[in-house]
Amino acid sequence: MTFANNVIFTDMDGTLLDHDTYSFEAARPTLASLKERKIPVIPTTSKTYAELIVLRDTIGLDGPFIVENGAAIYIPHGFFEQKPAGTIWQDGFWCKSFISSKGYWLKLLEKVAQDFSGQLNHFSNMSIAEIQDATGLDEASASRAAQRQFGEPVLWTGDDESKQRFIRAMKERGAYPLEGGRFIHISGDCNKGAALRWFMEEFDRQTQQSATSIALGDGKNDIAMLEAADIAVRIASPSHPPPEVEKEDQVYTSTLLGPKGWTEMLTQLLALTH
Repeated sequence: MTFANNVIFTDMDGTLLDHDTYSFEAARPTLASLKERKIPVIPTTSKTYAELIVLRDTIGLDGPFIVENGAAIYIPHGFFEQKPAGTIWQDGFWCKSFISSKGYWLKLLEKVAQDFSGQLNHFSNMSIAEIQDATGLDEASASRAAQRQFGEPVLWTGDDESKQRFIRAMKERGAYPLEGGRFIHISGDCNKGAALRWFMEEFDRQTQQSATSIALGDGKNDIAMLEAADIAVRIASPSHPPPEVEKEDQVYTSTLLGPKGWTEMLTQLLALTH
């Protein structure tokens, strides 16, 4: 497959998808333009495999995707000419996973949760209706969101001081809690940045070119991805300030929110890079 010299990694909720409505309408023309120019757009998200299979179809994406905050990458058959390093075959994709499966983290979480009674709930313990209430998703979408493979989202209802104690307690037991837009994700030592780096090494090896990575995100769980990319784009949010990154070069912040900001920044950047 022939590619342009850019690869785009994008967060979904609050970035490519509107924070409140989950709509991507504002980004549709830009997505069409990227497809025409053969620039891969790789969803890099806290969402599950089950969610992404449906969502990428809705959006019109057919390339690789990164799930559960960098826990695994799925690369469709035919995207690369060779089997990507360290992958296993699963449902028509080459899958590269970076951490232990959900069951391991669930056992740890249940031990710690006893000390924070009444201050949290988590997906495996919640009904689909409760997940709907917490996320604003419809029933089918909430059901797909519940199909975690590598980690567990915790809905925190207690105070902030207790939340910090809970996060410390999980870290002491070897977990790597990650605060997303709505949830604390409990899983292993993985992040969107490490997944991005692995993919770019494989991409450069297989295409024999040095491509530029562009990452777009709006939350704390996007920081590692923004730091790892050649070009970092912080998407403005109606609910929180842009994520703080240490990287100083090639860092941009949108003036518009969500998918409008996504379109705003990629339109500017791709005019710069061509």
